[in-house]
Amino acid sequence: MSERLSYFKASPKAISAMRALEVAITQLTIPPDLRELIRMRVSQINRCAFCLNMHAPDARAAGVSQQKLDVLAAWWESPVFDARERAALGWADALTRIETTGAPDDAYEALAAEFDPQEQVDLTLVINTINAWNRFAVGFRTVHPLRKE
Repeated sequence: MSERLSYFKASPKAISAMRALEVAITQLTIPPDLRELIRMRVSQINRCAFCLNMHAPDARAAGVSQQKLDVLAAWWESPVFDARERAALGWADALTRIETTGAPDDAYEALAAEFDPQEQVDLTLVINTINAWNRFAVGFRTVHPLRKE
């Protein structure tokens, strides 16, 4: 598979806007470990190898355990996630797959039980932003670099 287009080069202003959004997200109420967990889960759903490759080291650096990363694809079956993480992951799954889920009430109720209104909006922005990045990377077939570990 080869890259279709370098979106960074094709529209620097668009990518500058996305980068500004990333900076803004760091100032919101969602802590870095939960942000990275969400980025990883959404990127799994969207099959974005570029973003998975980028955010796995970031997730570990933010304190997400390797065990959580190992079972993230089946988070609902694993006891390693606390109630807050489960609510966030459920909301991320629901919004990322909104065409089939319609953002169901049970996902929202779990979210509302764990997050105050500002946090709900902040988390939704984190979810929407990584979905946007995934669509750039998957849509334009951005190939992730190989990493020596």
